[in-house]
Amino acid sequence: MSVLEKVRPERPAAAAREPRVTDEEGHRVRPRELLWRYLLLLAVLALTTGPFLWQLATSLKGPTEDIYGSPPRLLPAHPTLHNYARVADTIPVWDYALNSLKVAAANVVTNCVGSALAGYALARLRYRGRRVTTLVFVLAMLVPVEGIVIAQFTTMRELGLNNTLIGVVLPGAVGAMNVLLMRGAFRALPYEIEEAAYADGANAWQRFLRIALPSVKGTLAVVAIFAFMGAWDDFLWPLIVLSDPSKFTLTIGLNYLHGTFANDERLVAAGTIIAVAPLIALFACLQRYFFRGVGEGAVKG
Repeated sequence: MSVLEKVRPERPAAAAREPRVTDEEGHRVRPRELLWRYLLLLAVLALTTGPFLWQLATSLKGPTEDIYGSPPRLLPAHPTLHNYARVADTIPVWDYALNSLKVAAANVVTNCVGSALAGYALARLRYRGRRVTTLVFVLAMLVPVEGIVIAQFTTMRELGLNNTLIGVVLPGAVGAMNVLLMRGAFRALPYEIEEAAYADGANAWQRFLRIALPSVKGTLAVVAIFAFMGAWDDFLWPLIVLSDPSKFTLTIGLNYLHGTFANDERLVAAGTIIAVAPLIALFACLQRYFFRGVGEGAVKG
C-alpha cells in the first residue's frame, strides 16, 4: 500500500452515491431547503393559476352540476360547451371582442412606435433637457389614472372624440413605463456599434432603424404584450368615454352578464374565459421574445 493510500481518508460509499443538488451559482442546496422551495413554488402556482382553472371548470359545467358544493369539485362530471353558446345569445360578444381587438391593436402599434422613438431619443441623442424629460416620464408613472380621468374626459369632449374608439385609444397611446423600458434597452447597447455606423455616414434615422431597433426586439415584444393587455383589460376608461352599446369593448359588454334578478356563474365564467383566451394566445406567440427581453442589450462588441 502506498503512502497516499494510507493518508487519504476513505469516503463512505453512501456519501459517494448521494446525489448533489446545486443552485445556479454552484452552491449545494440542502434537501430541507429544496423542499421548502418547491412548496413555495407550488403555493405561488396555486394562487396564480387556481382562479383561472376554477373559472374554466365552472364554464364547462352543466346546469345540473353544483358549483357551490363542499368540498369543491374542480373537474366537471359532464363537460359541455353550451355555456359559451349562451354567452353569444345573451350579448353580442363577438362584436364587443372585435371592438376590443381594434383598440388593443391600435394601442400596440402606437406604443411600439412611440415608445421606441422616445426611448431612443432619451438614450442616444444628446440635447439640452434630456434628464429633465426622463424625470417627467418617471413622474408620469406616479400619477394614478383616477386622478387624471376627468381631465382626459374633458379633453376628449373638446376634441369631439367622446363615444368613439379613437377616444378610447388616445390616452394610452404611449405609456410612460413603455418609454422607460425602451430607454433601458437602448442604453444597454454598446456605443461602438453606432459609432462605426456614424463613421460610415449613417444618420440618426438609419442608426435607429437598421442598428438599434433590430437589437431590441425582445423589449419591443414586452412593450407589445403590456400594451395589448392594458388595452384589452381596461374597464374604467371605456366605461366613461363610451355610451353607444354598439361600440362597447368586451370588458364592458361582459358586465351585462350580471343581471339584477339573475346571476348565472357558469355564464360569467364562460365570458371570462372568452376574454382571457386572446391574452393567452398572444403570450404563447411572443413568449420567446418576451423572455429574451429580460437580457436585452447584452451584445458584445
